[in-house]
Amino acid sequence: MTEDTRENGMPPPRGGDLVRRHRPSTRLWHWINAFTIFVMLMSGLMIFNAHPRLYWGQYGANYDRAWLQIGASGGRGVLIIGRETIDTTGLLGVWKDQDGVERRRAFPWWATIPSSYSLADARIWHFFFAWVLAVSAAAYLVVSLVNRHLQRDLLPRGEELRPRHVWHDIRDHLRLRFPRGAAALRYNILQKLAYLSVILGLIPLLILTGLTMAPGVNAAWPWLLDLFGGRQSARSIHFLCAAAMLLFIVVHLLMVLLAGPFNEIRSMITGRYRLPKEVDE
Repeated sequence: MTEDTRENGMPPPRGGDLVRRHRPSTRLWHWINAFTIFVMLMSGLMIFNAHPRLYWGQYGANYDRAWLQIGASGGRGVLIIGRETIDTTGLLGVWKDQDGVERRRAFPWWATIPSSYSLADARIWHFFFAWVLAVSAAAYLVVSLVNRHLQRDLLPRGEELRPRHVWHDIRDHLRLRFPRGAAALRYNILQKLAYLSVILGLIPLLILTGLTMAPGVNAAWPWLLDLFGGRQSARSIHFLCAAAMLLFIVVHLLMVLLAGPFNEIRSMITGRYRLPKEVDE
């Protein structure tokens, strides 16, 4: 992701220098992924509205015990996780639409695609962009292996995985101490672990669990059902991975805001990044 363009014999970049940070392939994949994940999350919530319960195992229906459900009870919106019940009136379960009419569905209109209830349309949106996600992820991995972006920029070095080093980075983040000067061109260990978890963990799991829920794929690849312990378990894992992806996005956007949104967004559009000045500068 990072790229120092100084020619041989030139001094290393310093704080205040404008340098090239992101390759075109990284920038393209970032924006395709941002839009794709956005659409998939919102269309996925509409699909969830059709049956707002999650189960473990092979089977799940209205009268089976769900480990998570969102709905209405006694005119109030509720989120039930195991034996815990949380009142979510106005946000989940029971809410008002654009016209002020009370609706009783899991997720509200502003969080779903389409905004009015339509399982068929939501599935069209979701399945189309699922292929966009799968193809773009595969292309990004191939390009990252060829240009060694994955090996050079994302794979942690041995010393970075030491508990003392990881704890030092956690403390710096909690204190909002971000890298400066040339150090800002390199990922820290928390960034590496987060990005690798998404690229090599969450995205593959989302794709595989999504395929597991498709009857046609089950017929061709029945081993997927065994791998995830059944279609309902795959659906639960899919939902949890989507929630983890949403959490990653929220934290990512928060870090962008704290680090300087103009500089960060410019680097992801043009590839150019202004190195933060060192403290003594």
